[in-house]
Amino acid sequence: MSRLAELARPRLAAPAAEERCELCGEPLPEEHRHVADVVNRSLLCACRGCAILLGREGAGGAHYELVPERRRLLAESPLDLEGLDLPIDLAFFFYSSAVGRVIALYPSPVGATESQLPIDVTLEGFEPDVEALLVRRTGDVHEHYLVPIDECYALVALIRTHWRGLAGGDEVRGELEGFFDRLRGETRAHMEVK
Repeated sequence: MSRLAELARPRLAAPAAEERCELCGEPLPEEHRHVADVVNRSLLCACRGCAILLGREGAGGAHYELVPERRRLLAESPLDLEGLDLPIDLAFFFYSSAVGRVIALYPSPVGATESQLPIDVTLEGFEPDVEALLVRRTGDVHEHYLVPIDECYALVALIRTHWRGLAGGDEVRGELEGFFDRLRGETRAHMEVK
């Protein structure tokens, strides 16, 4: 077959690589849990077996922590946000054991951007490294959530994926509304279960 004929022939898309547990290598279902690598400040996908194992008190030592599933819409922020003088209206805060303090991150089109503002606060009632305060203050909307840290990084991925141009565009605004509508629904469902 000539090189030209070979190039003109339709090609089948390569099958997507099967996602695997980043701890043991087992295949993962689409819906799965995450584990925080506290030392390296990263998230790992975990199979059901690893999630069960690391869900036990102290099972991951000081290195791994299972990300909980708890979500709550808070009546008010546990932080004095006005006193922090945040430059943007969407941020998340969590206590990082690796650095020994609360850090603030801003979801952006280039990823999670860490704030360089000095933040001398505590987050009582939040599990270190795995739960975050997610703050949304856009227009008349002022919402504060206790969420699993992986939810914050899902928000970062959503913004990175859908951002267009300098201001983000209508697509990213629609996706953000959908994200917060879903989150509000999940917090209501969580409250009804209790």
